[in-house]
Amino acid sequence: MACAPLLLEQFIYKKRNFAYAFVRHRLFVLCKQSLIRVQSAEGIKRIEISPKSNLKHLYDSVQNALKVDGFGLFKERNFLTELQASGSQLVGSSLRHGDMVYLKQMAGTSSRRTSTTVLDSQPFKTSTVSNPNSARPSFNVVEDDVDQALSKADGTIKRERDSKLCHHNANGRCVHCSSLEPYDESYLKEHNIKHLSFHSYIRKQTSGMDQGKYFVFDDINCRIKPGCREHPPWPKGICSKCQPSAITLNRQTYRHVDNVMFENTKIVERFLNYWRTTGHQRMGYLYGTYEQHTDVPLGIRAKVAAIYEPPQESTRDSINIQPDEFADDVDAVASALGLKKIGWIFTDLITEDASIGTVKQIRGIESHFITAQECITAGELQNRHPNPCKYASNGVFGSKFVTICVTGDKTKQVHMEGYAVSAQCMALVRDNCLIPTKDAPELGYVRESTDKQYVPDVFYKEKDQYGNEVQRLARPLPVEYLLVDVPASTPLQPIYTFTEYDKRQPFPIENRYIDGHLQDFNALSCYLSAWGEEEFLEAISDFHLLVYLYKMDMLPLRQHMGPLLEAVRTKNPNEAAQFKDVDVWKLLESLIQASSGGSGGTTSYPSGGASASAGASGSEQWTWTPGPGRATTAPSSTAAS
Repeated sequence: MACAPLLLEQFIYKKRNFAYAFVRHRLFVLCKQSLIRVQSAEGIKRIEISPKSNLKHLYDSVQNALKVDGFGLFKERNFLTELQASGSQLVGSSLRHGDMVYLKQMAGTSSRRTSTTVLDSQPFKTSTVSNPNSARPSFNVVEDDVDQALSKADGTIKRERDSKLCHHNANGRCVHCSSLEPYDESYLKEHNIKHLSFHSYIRKQTSGMDQGKYFVFDDINCRIKPGCREHPPWPKGICSKCQPSAITLNRQTYRHVDNVMFENTKIVERFLNYWRTTGHQRMGYLYGTYEQHTDVPLGIRAKVAAIYEPPQESTRDSINIQPDEFADDVDAVASALGLKKIGWIFTDLITEDASIGTVKQIRGIESHFITAQECITAGELQNRHPNPCKYASNGVFGSKFVTICVTGDKTKQVHMEGYAVSAQCMALVRDNCLIPTKDAPELGYVRESTDKQYVPDVFYKEKDQYGNEVQRLARPLPVEYLLVDVPASTPLQPIYTFTEYDKRQPFPIENRYIDGHLQDFNALSCYLSAWGEEEFLEAISDFHLLVYLYKMDMLPLRQHMGPLLEAVRTKNPNEAAQFKDVDVWKLLESLIQASSGGSGGTTSYPSGGASASAGASGSEQWTWTPGPGRATTAPSSTAAS
């Protein structure tokens, strides 16, 4: 019997014995302190605490060890389940030896807060995500309809059975005929697809073993993080906690929009009529919809239905965009018609030979495709129209807003080029870090740090004369690192959301202050008088006419145009006919009849849009000068001095 304790001791303390490890672990947990790891922004700190202590004691220990206050401790990395600072709940009942907890800075005193989770989640109570293993935002993001449809789509590329390589029956599959992923490099190269679609890129990032559980689009930050108390504010002090990281620019491999399609050529022709009439450049906003693009796996196409031209002063070499006090009205009309602002378009055309209709080739591989000022303007507009994304840390990432430049090609004919700027360019423009150069339109310049603003170092990579990849400081910066090509085209079969003008004269376009292009009551009278009673829906289905009627201050049409806009959207002639019975429309018809009868024919009744460019305030004024070596659009606040 004396040897029994010895045998037991040899059994327990024998090396590589699971009983030894188990007994030692249990003795440490029950008889000694538990080790809890606390992860914060400063790193990981180990806290020794008894399992029989309460969670309030744990909060006090963390506060003394890390010298912080106003924090919460959470079990998950995405801060969903908080450990409440309770005096009744024991540490051993919630945590085990070696567990990791995550510290999050919050308002209030940690020891007095009962549950910061309840307080923080109350405004987002209806949209809290219940998946504790995800690193994505804790609120639901309402994405665009096309994004929701593509996220549910299969997305794989179907292939037919190869009669030479496939040796199985019709129901079988092999490596030669099985479906390909939407990001398959060989397929994209074979079909000359230069960039991945945005949803194909997401599928690629979420195709691993973890199914993209921790995949998040992080927002690029070029500013100093505010609120650092360890030093005086910039320029008197800065530390590694608040200093933004250096940025290395990479060519973006994906794009949010894979194609821009104008419904018909007449949309662009009406836009170019101003340049053909005056020789001056022109700018406009594109209104349309987003839809699936079947030519690119999981692709998105922007379909343009109309071009709205804001108030502007233009010459042969410059465009000055004036404040537009009716911008909200235009967006309201477009929204009622099922449209939204999806991009902007501008001309850079110089006539070479008017007799044969040729223009000069200003842009190309030897000069530039888009200038630094145009990149800055595109980045500013894309920041104003962000893309909702459920994979983004702040709910938005990138933008579907596109840029169209109308210029001359190699054959000296007018053609369109589409672009978008990368997410890195959007961040540089948002944080006021990128400016154009004075003498080289194809080069941008990253600001240098001053007493008022700290700018992180920005680098890009290129190959030197020996073929080696070297890293250079972005002063200056070739804007090609910030661009993404977007093809622009028109369909073989024209599509008409609005009226197809064949022989009739269309209604004048807004903000064109030249003879024959003015929007006034006489123009409205002449236009409507040219249509018959049974053609009312076709006559009224003009985007520029609807905007003119909506903002007209002579008659209160705005409050009554809801049914009319719905009739135009659904192309319902019965609903349009019912609108003609409204009193305010009958009054307008009587005024038109009196005007066409001769008594009022000499009187002009301009709408509120006639003075849109005069005296407007509260909006930004832009100026740019398209052309070779003449740079293009940038808000005056970001342009180089």
